[in-house]
Amino acid sequence: MNIRAKLTVTFFSLVIVVLTIISVLIYFFSSNYRQQDFYRRLKNRAINTSRVLMEVEEVNAELLRRMERNNPASLPNQYILIYNYKNQELYSSESSNIIPVDSALLTKIRLRREIKFTHENYEVLGFLFADSYDRFTIIAAATDVYGLDALRNLRNVLMVTFGVSLVIVSILGWFYAGKVLSPISRIVAEVSKITEANLSQRLDEGNKTDELSKLSQTFNRMLERLQGAFVSQKNFIANASHEIKTPITVMAGEIEVALLHERGREYYVNTLRSVLGGLRNMNKLSTQLLLLAQTSADEPEKNFSLIRIDDILWELQEELQKAHPHYQIFIHFDIKIDYDSLVLNADEQLIKVALLNLMDNACKYSDDSRVNIDLSLKDRHQISLAFINTGPGIEPAISEKIFNPFVRGKNSKKVKGFGIGLSLVTRIVSLHDGVLTVESVPQQLTKFTVVLPLHRQ
Repeated sequence: MNIRAKLTVTFFSLVIVVLTIISVLIYFFSSNYRQQDFYRRLKNRAINTSRVLMEVEEVNAELLRRMERNNPASLPNQYILIYNYKNQELYSSESSNIIPVDSALLTKIRLRREIKFTHENYEVLGFLFADSYDRFTIIAAATDVYGLDALRNLRNVLMVTFGVSLVIVSILGWFYAGKVLSPISRIVAEVSKITEANLSQRLDEGNKTDELSKLSQTFNRMLERLQGAFVSQKNFIANASHEIKTPITVMAGEIEVALLHERGREYYVNTLRSVLGGLRNMNKLSTQLLLLAQTSADEPEKNFSLIRIDDILWELQEELQKAHPHYQIFIHFDIKIDYDSLVLNADEQLIKVALLNLMDNACKYSDDSRVNIDLSLKDRHQISLAFINTGPGIEPAISEKIFNPFVRGKNSKKVKGFGIGLSLVTRIVSLHDGVLTVESVPQQLTKFTVVLPLHRQ
């Protein structure tokens, strides 16, 4: 069952319940009013008859019967019985007893003062009536022909109205549900037209105030994120393919040239060394791409533990200087730093990758292969690591793009690299709830600053 049908059925059910309750209440109160009104009129007729019999000496029982038969104010099938305190019948409208009366009934009337009951087609009222000299027990009965006819007519009207209302409500409910769901149908139609080829298309946000408008706004924001991620992914794949294709093409060309003619041993050795260098670069590139993909996941795997940042810096300094003896790496500590200020809750391998990239870049792009690393407390909960070098610096035009994958400055053409390092550092620092910033004055100074949260006991 679709939503439109569900809304129609729900609306139909609610209206049925409401109409049923209203109809039942109307019929119940009308029936109750008819009964009360009839018993009131019956009691008045009985009292009037009793007064005529008791107070007018010229009127006897037989004359009173004739008067009641010809009285247009008498109720249909009216029947009145009057008894004295000795249970002796003083008056009866008919010669035969239509209502069976015994001493138990008369005693019950005297105890309760008034009772109401039905007998066959008659509605019966028994009550006590007292004049100045005596007390009487009166039993009056009649048939409420007109009241019952009006009640039956009311019932028929209610039933017909109820049936017609159901048909009208069904039709109106169907159109109402369609009207309510038309904006959703429009959104569904617009969404179905959006593919990877037209992610720039956006939904109509309507009046920007109701819930459906907010849904469209939320979906549009999601489309913006998807479009950004899709474009970034396409660019990443294109750049990665280019970076991988270039060394493969070079290595394939070298091998093809070597196979054209028979060469000397030294030529083959040089060719193999060149191919080996290309393979090592590809291995390094694939490793960085894998790390970048892992850290870019929505929920990357985290192997956090307590580490000391100073131990990692000394270890990385030693590794880099063994691989590049001409690198000059100097580490400076702020005198305010205590033992606890060097402890982080972090993924040791990822932190090493990030800091190693920053150290290596600072040395590679420095005029004298030198980097100064300053450790200081940013505040009580954060530590700052500044990587400072002197050199050509970063052009202002790409300073904001330098952290994107495969983006390299003009001054990096002579330095080997893939443009992945800084984007990888950015992801790792973000994964640790840190911040990475850069300040650069071309031909003077370049400073990368990493701010990481501390682990405090």
